[in-house]
Amino acid sequence: MAEPGTKMQKIIMTHKNLAAALRLAVIAGLGVATAVLAADLTKLPPPSQQKDVTFDKDIGPIFKANCVECHGATRPKHNLRLDSLEATLKGGSDGPVIVPGKSDQGDLIQAVCWETKPDHPMPPNPAPRRGAPAGATNTPPPPPPGGPAPAARKELTPAQIGLIRAWIDQGAK
Repeated sequence: MAEPGTKMQKIIMTHKNLAAALRLAVIAGLGVATAVLAADLTKLPPPSQQKDVTFDKDIGPIFKANCVECHGATRPKHNLRLDSLEATLKGGSDGPVIVPGKSDQGDLIQAVCWETKPDHPMPPNPAPRRGAPAGATNTPPPPPPGGPAPAARKELTPAQIGLIRAWIDQGAK
């Protein structure tokens, strides 16, 4: 064992100080990264004032029209299904996407509010079709004879986001 004050003890103490400094730098870096990646929650539309909001009556139709194409029963992206209450509450690969009673804390609201997540909004803009010229968008195909044209996906309205927030704040039932 090295005697106090020897060169060996100084090397060991220096190593411990460097390790502690490195751990502190990593923790501080994570805090900065979290602050940078955090969404600006002040841009969220306020929750709707509507009472008794339910998945089946109010939220399911919004998800069906805007989300289920990518987050339905067939190959859901990130294992996130939004086609039923149970699946929505379960969440996806990264865990739950809503916190019942706290709409501003879940990832779902931040993902559908384009102002808070401009780098990765949901639903995404339609991608160009294969073979389409550069700059083209994925316009819906022409309507079938005698049928209505399929609607192109677009961002949720503030009223829809507010209704989803109210549903979550009311317990996500």
